[in-house]
Amino acid sequence: MHTVVVLALQDTIAFDLATPVETFGRVRLPDGRPGYRVLVAGEAPEVSAGPLRIGTDVGLEAVERADLVVVPGRNDPTRPTPPAVLDALRDAAARGSRIASICVGAFTLAEAGLLDGKNATTHWLSSEELARRYPAVRVDPDVLYTDNGGVLTAAGAASGLDLCLHIVQSDHGVAVAADAARLAVAPLQRTGGQAQYILRNRPGYQTASLERVLAWIEENAHRSLSLAEIASAADMSVRTLTRHFTAETGQSPIQWLSGVRIRHAQELLETTDHTVERIAAQTGFPTTSNFRSQFGQLLGVTPSAYRKTFRPQAKAA
Repeated sequence: MHTVVVLALQDTIAFDLATPVETFGRVRLPDGRPGYRVLVAGEAPEVSAGPLRIGTDVGLEAVERADLVVVPGRNDPTRPTPPAVLDALRDAAARGSRIASICVGAFTLAEAGLLDGKNATTHWLSSEELARRYPAVRVDPDVLYTDNGGVLTAAGAASGLDLCLHIVQSDHGVAVAADAARLAVAPLQRTGGQAQYILRNRPGYQTASLERVLAWIEENAHRSLSLAEIASAADMSVRTLTRHFTAETGQSPIQWLSGVRIRHAQELLETTDHTVERIAAQTGFPTTSNFRSQFGQLLGVTPSAYRKTFRPQAKAA
């Protein structure tokens, strides 16, 4: 039986903590034995979790005998982690225990140095901050989870369940994991990744010099726009515009335009029954095939699959 220790830190996100406790705690092997022994460990007998108070089973010493340590997110992920917790995580990793984070729990793993040089993910709203604070971490905001062997990370909220089921499958096989998924009333593997949940190139994006032209793109993205037209709207040369875009958004002007069009298309897929062909034309894509290609590259799913997820009552497109 594998021992799973879920760390309960002050200000923990209750959903993130409950997910591994419930998922691993309900796993049963073919002969009926439990697949995991689950413990909730912390520095204190009780921790805050938003409006809740959560009791712990054991202290940090339980991390020493864990096969898997799960670190839930905290409501303030930039809050310094107690040194004793960081030491316990480093020691566990050095002994060969697997370490996993859920949502912004990745900040704790990064603070401990366990993600240096590794692929990691976190909630898409916090991915830029994680990358900024810990440049040695290869942050991928588009996936539901990452598995580096000894260190694993999950994106926001429900992605913690995806990661737990992935671990169950790795430990006990597909049949046991499928049973765990049925108990959770969840798919064993979701279609696509976190990319389909990200709000692209949000309106009102703050930059040093591009706010006026970003607002102009927002209003004109449905038109067939050239780089020269965007530069003219910004009162800049093409070269200067491209330099500012790269420095302030991390994208080229055309990449930004495509992201705005994709976001507009997402909104139409969620709120209308318009065909994919009509949405492609409404949002400025030159052809339907171009729209399908860019949508799939950026979000990891087809427009029809996206609509099925976010507007299941819609007519087939």
